Amino acid sequence: MRPPIYRPSDEEAADLHRLLDGRFHHLTPKHQTSRQVLGRRSTIGCVALEVTQRCNLDCTLCYLSDYSESVPDPPLEELKAKADNIKRLFGVQTNVQITGGDPTLRKREELVEIVRYVAAIGLNPALFTNGIKATRDLLAELRSVGLVDVAFHVDLTQERKGYTSEVQMNEIREDYLERCKGLGLATIFNTTVCDQNLDEIPELVKFFVAHAGDSGLGMCSFQMQADTGRGIIHKRGEALTRRGMQRIIDDAIGTRLSWENVLIGHPECHNIAYSLVVGAREVIDLFDDPRVIEKFLADFGTVVLDRSDVPRSALSVARHILLSKPEWIPFGAPWTARLAGRILRGMARTRSTKVGKLSFFMQNFQDADNLDEERIHNCSFMVATRDGAISMCEHNARRDDYIIPANLVRGVNIKPSRPPIAAVPRDAQHRPLKH
Repeated sequence: MRPPIYRPSDEEAADLHRLLDGRFHHLTPKHQTSRQVLGRRSTIGCVALEVTQRCNLDCTLCYLSDYSESVPDPPLEELKAKADNIKRLFGVQTNVQITGGDPTLRKREELVEIVRYVAAIGLNPALFTNGIKATRDLLAELRSVGLVDVAFHVDLTQERKGYTSEVQMNEIREDYLERCKGLGLATIFNTTVCDQNLDEIPELVKFFVAHAGDSGLGMCSFQMQADTGRGIIHKRGEALTRRGMQRIIDDAIGTRLSWENVLIGHPECHNIAYSLVVGAREVIDLFDDPRVIEKFLADFGTVVLDRSDVPRSALSVARHILLSKPEWIPFGAPWTARLAGRILRGMARTRSTKVGKLSFFMQNFQDADNLDEERIHNCSFMVATRDGAISMCEHNARRDDYIIPANLVRGVNIKPSRPPIAAVPRDAQHRPLKH
């Protein structure tokens, strides 16, 4: 069942324009460019709404704290108040990560109500989960009440029993894609990239390319190792860099992507490149012309798009062009013709008519002991707290200050605890650092 698209009222639309203007001028002047998403299309990249601190995995790289497992789940009314505050601070259609811990550990009826409420007030809810308890039946119910995206986190740092390589874990990824088939969800895979699995990233990229468009798969997100939280892996090695990751992805797909053409907050924090995949293997850089991005952000900033339905979004853009921006017809014709030619040539080479959209996204999180104030100021990924919203990196660096209720004293009536899972001994799966 596909939920209806939320249509903002005139008052909500006006408020969003005000918030966008304020957000753009809040940015450091050098980041106030014509290719900046913040303040032009979005007030923020996304806001995390952590519905539990509990998890059913114990990752070697984990942003949660030693106390997280003992922290009681926030009551529904508190979560709804946080959602209301997200809308007040960032406006209608803000992307909200329903996350944790793993959100599927909440009671099912509570999780459904959280997603329903977030969607009902005009925000875009996404479920961020390791997928263990995210059954197809649960995903279908969440979709019916307004879930837009599901992001599955799967990688070696999770130490899942029986898996010792990212290639082996593609079995899990394929199972998760099958669960989403036909539900109309936009599907994402999150991967923590660390020194221990860096050498496997090229093969993983090829897997995502081969499955672009399958079961709504439209994004692969790579989260770079950071020294924060309760994990046993700490600072990254010299080989793992933002630029290095871009080269690894480009080399794996055989195409140079336009990583610098879209700016989301601070360039050292998030990078995104958009592509089309023809025949499950040929990758086309979608926005290699920066002028197209600049004009799109200027002219389509608040046009409502449904990323779980690319054809419907394309129709929305076409309708906006015909009714409000007819100058796009002569402007966009050369780009459209060139793109169509590349797609047709790709179809001929691959002997396939399959075309999928795939975004490559990178998150370069900061170490807890080395936060950069300029990056914090220009943050595009925040966490909802009782007192407002705060940068995810800053939140992770002082997580206990935000997650532990005032009536609980650390070390007295709340104590460190590990997730109650039957994990294999760490020595059995923790691969040595490659030099």
